[in-house]
Amino acid sequence: MTILIDYHSDHNDSGDDIVEKNKESVTEEETELVLDGGFVAPHTNSFGHTFRDYDAQSERRRSVEEFYKTNHIGQTVDFVRRMRDEYGKLNRTEMSIWECCELLNEFVDESDPDLDEPQIEHLLQTAEAIRKDYPDEDWLHLTGLIHDLGKVLLHPSFGELPQWAVVGDTYPVGCAFDESIVHHKYFKENPDFNNPSYNTKYGIYTEGCGLDNVFMSWGHDDYMYLVAKENKTTLPSAGLFIIRYHSFYALHKSEAYKHLMNEEDRENMKWLKVFNKFDLYSKSKVRINVEEVKPYYLSLINKYFPAKLKW
Repeated sequence: MTILIDYHSDHNDSGDDIVEKNKESVTEEETELVLDGGFVAPHTNSFGHTFRDYDAQSERRRSVEEFYKTNHIGQTVDFVRRMRDEYGKLNRTEMSIWECCELLNEFVDESDPDLDEPQIEHLLQTAEAIRKDYPDEDWLHLTGLIHDLGKVLLHPSFGELPQWAVVGDTYPVGCAFDESIVHHKYFKENPDFNNPSYNTKYGIYTEGCGLDNVFMSWGHDDYMYLVAKENKTTLPSAGLFIIRYHSFYALHKSEAYKHLMNEEDRENMKWLKVFNKFDLYSKSKVRINVEEVKPYYLSLINKYFPAKLKW
């Protein structure tokens, strides 16, 4: 099987300018992460449009907007609690991480305006792009590989949940829906929108309570987080943070909901910003051989996870 990944040259006509901009992006804090290595983000997605452009006149625009309408109406506190209780039991099946990767090859994410390829292709695109720029952070390579594995919720053996309950941008429920969330207008039809217990800035939460104590809209992010955590992964907390919040664009793009974060969240956020560039911009169409990279990722899986996981 062949996978697609974008390997960009480290040299271009404006290389010196890029180096200078990268230097300027580093803060005065010694602990701040450098967000740009050799990876250079492309300007357009698979459809020739800018990334995350939900207004672009592409063939997917209408279906993506309809997806978010359904998502925003259905993601309520009651729904999220019910899904977490049901899927948190991890009693569906037992399988390895790689088996799950192969299972995902059947699906395309209907919420994504940038990608129409099977999911396993995106997993390896992300992981290999990270590996090129951060060769010593093997936990981050593996996080790139597994971050979307929760999309197995689409599979019949996992209940075949509708796409609106599996993919798409995530956001807190139980407090006001921030206006930065894509297609925010459809929240007006959500039952929680006019509930005084849920429609204020803090809702059921408190200042600095920590994102781990916040109910996120249900989907593959939260499910894979539960799977990894309950199966006793040895990934660092930043890896689990990336898995749970990589679709939380209202936070890492618009800086909404920062009032709910604690100090650990702020530290892990540095790694999420590193990851997000690769997750978003590595969706491209240059070939990579799966069989060549498979042994490396199997070694990482053995290092950070048990041979079989409960799902």
